[in-house]
Amino acid sequence: MTGSTTLGIKTVLHPVSDLTKAKAVYAALLGVQPQTDGPYYVGFEAEGQHIGLVPGGGPQGMSSPVAYWHVQDIETTLAKLITAGAVVKEAAHDVGAGRLVATVVDTDGNVLGLMQDR
Repeated sequence: MTGSTTLGIKTVLHPVSDLTKAKAVYAALLGVQPQTDGPYYVGFEAEGQHIGLVPGGGPQGMSSPVAYWHVQDIETTLAKLITAGAVVKEAAHDVGAGRLVATVVDTDGNVLGLMQDR
């Protein structure tokens, strides 16, 4: 055990302008077909990583890839980040199946994602 409060980066979401073309590129890169394949989200599982494609940046307005740190307690982690100077961009909310997500902006404008599975 390292004493880390995260479980590591296991999810990276990429905004894409053409879902069909992006799906082909990522399938070629990862060597697998999508596990989730819908008009609003395409998700791949490869080697313990989840790679998601979000058309048009989705409702969160992503303009660049966002790495999601998996954490055991999203609210505690958010509180620590805010105290350290981060600003909440997207408050913690359930995106289905008990999965909570949130995003913050660090002191240099980088977006950090947080994810907790219940």
